[in-house]
Parts: sequence; C-alpha cells; structure tokens
Amino acid sequence: MIIIQPVNTEKAIRMIEADNKITFVVDRRARKEEIKKEIEEKFGVKVEKVNVHIFKNKKIAYIKLKKENPAIDLATKLGII
Repeated sequence: MIIIQPVNTEKAIRMIEADNKITFVVDRRARKEEIKKEIEEKFGVKVEKVNVHIFKNKKIAYIKLKKENPAIDLATKLGII
C-alpha cells in the first residue's frame, strides 16, 4: 500500500479549493508513477501531475487532478472537508 493517509491542514484545504490539488502522506519508497497509478485505480479519478516533497522523514505527495475531476469531491468522499 503506497498511500498512508490524506493531509488535513489549512494549506492542504486551500490547495484543494484553489489549485484542484489533494495531498497525501505516501510511502518513502514510492515513485511518482506508482503514486499516480494507485490514486487513479483506488479513487477513479484522472491525475494530471504528481509532485513529492520529503518533510520530517515523511514523503508528501501533491496530486493535481484533471479539471473533470474536482479535488473537492474526492476530499468530501475521504472526509477531509
């Protein structure tokens, strides 16, 4: 399992609303292609771009969804918003 948990911070919520991006803590060994594939299969959305950032020994993935898949819908389904 690559995805560990969604991130629920003020910045993450702002990114959901403004940039159509959703943020997850992922496994440190996961590559961008693997993260993209798991998000698309697990949640049934189309991913445009994946950026990763390692912060305090955690790997954070910023997933930008395509316009036809609003991030706010996925966040509501996950219970973030």
